Amino acid sequence: MSLLFFSYPPFANFLVSGLENQYPKCEYRDEIKYIHVLGNGHTTDKSQPISSQITNDGTKRVLEGVILHRNIPDSKIIFTGFAGRTDTPNAIMNAKLAFALGVDENSTIVNPQPEDTREEAKFTKTVVGEKPFVLVTSASHMPRAMMLFESLGMHPVAAPTAFYKDDDISWLKAPSAHAFLFQHLQCMSMSAFFMQRLKQFFHKLYVVRFLEVDKVEKLT
Repeated sequence: MSLLFFSYPPFANFLVSGLENQYPKCEYRDEIKYIHVLGNGHTTDKSQPISSQITNDGTKRVLEGVILHRNIPDSKIIFTGFAGRTDTPNAIMNAKLAFALGVDENSTIVNPQPEDTREEAKFTKTVVGEKPFVLVTSASHMPRAMMLFESLGMHPVAAPTAFYKDDDISWLKAPSAHAFLFQHLQCMSMSAFFMQRLKQFFHKLYVVRFLEVDKVEKLT
């Protein structure tokens, strides 16, 4: 029964909407000069065009970054992401797609080292400091990404893309393997989000406790 329930498209849509509705689409802001496109997945199968070597989410992230870049004068796109199990970093693959779409190499910053979102955030902080910048990632990943970047004292402006929610979905939809897989991915994303919240909570608790102990020791 639970398998049937988790394969029901409207329920999967309900779960993902909770994540994806937290940030609206990005409006262009001329005062922002950096656009950070977070990495995703890819393959290096040279028999496929570059548009097919990058995952669907990854392609949409790059496309959104390019659209923003074209609408924000003198902006630069930051690409980050390591190679994973391939021989080419994701940052380079995403940059190749951007170049194919007409973006000038001089308008990009490519770092192939970061292996996760936190490492991506740390690198971008060395570029933008505390200035606002546009952060591009999948809508379901955006809440966790924003939390990570803001925890470092940064000021990202969310530019979610690759939405999966469907406001017109029918309640008469039959259960499907696609819905089950989709829901599994969203549950993983939600778990990662809440784990990050938990880490931040205990970190703050530790800091407060440490300061209290330090204050008591100084008084004595």
